[in-house]
Amino acid sequence: MQDYFFPVAMSIAGSDSGGGAGIQADLRTFAALGVFGCSAVTALTAQNPLRVSGIMPVPAESVRAQIEAVLSEFEVKAVKTGMLFSREIMETVADCLAGFRGDVIVDPVMISTSGSRLLCEDAVETLMNRLLPLATIVTPNLFEAEILADRKISTAEEIRSAAEFCRRRFGCGVIIKGGHGADPEEAVDFVLLEEGAFPVSSRRLRLPERTTHGTGCTFSAAIAAGLAKGLSRREAIAEAKNFVHSSLEHNVRTGRRIHSMFPAGFRKENGC
Repeated sequence: MQDYFFPVAMSIAGSDSGGGAGIQADLRTFAALGVFGCSAVTALTAQNPLRVSGIMPVPAESVRAQIEAVLSEFEVKAVKTGMLFSREIMETVADCLAGFRGDVIVDPVMISTSGSRLLCEDAVETLMNRLLPLATIVTPNLFEAEILADRKISTAEEIRSAAEFCRRRFGCGVIIKGGHGADPEEAVDFVLLEEGAFPVSSRRLRLPERTTHGTGCTFSAAIAAGLAKGLSRREAIAEAKNFVHSSLEHNVRTGRRIHSMFPAGFRKENGC
């Protein structure tokens, strides 16, 4: 058998017991896009798309042990970070990634779709001072971008200004996601990379409530997967945008009141 290196990506994030976001969504995304997924779990959450009923952070020394175990043997090409929850965990992750030579995609998870806080207030400064300077790309939604840029954002020009501020301050690429934007027809993300700025858009879909649970996790994981495969940053972003849109379009009913996004290539009709 030929000794072919299979691309590897790693997710450092929380576990979503409902399976729609977090580590579960990240590993599903890696597999769907042809990448071997490794992980370090930062927190256990009791949640579904409607609510988060419990958060149990993993001890920082356990997070460190997980990351070191993976990076010591796997040729990880890209890391995606999601829910890190506490200042101590954030500092531990930054310490572990300080010498990492691959790409780092930071999804600055702060508030869940259902409104629960997923990042302690005293960890925000650590995020900005320790983790984001290590990032290749940061992927905030509009709310998160307002915190990172310390300003209100409502217009296209304000989005551009906030992205430019974040790029200057943190030295990384910035994607301000437009899923919560006002455009009723298109979800437009503003991308600012070293090579320039450009929009990436997709048609808005009419979906059952909460189907978009996990879109942010999936998007950042898909970018990490693309970079792990050797795509350019622009190609990885385009693939990620299309993957999220397709997964929403091919959503599946998973509960009495729940529809979940699902990769099109994984879906099999069972006749039930």
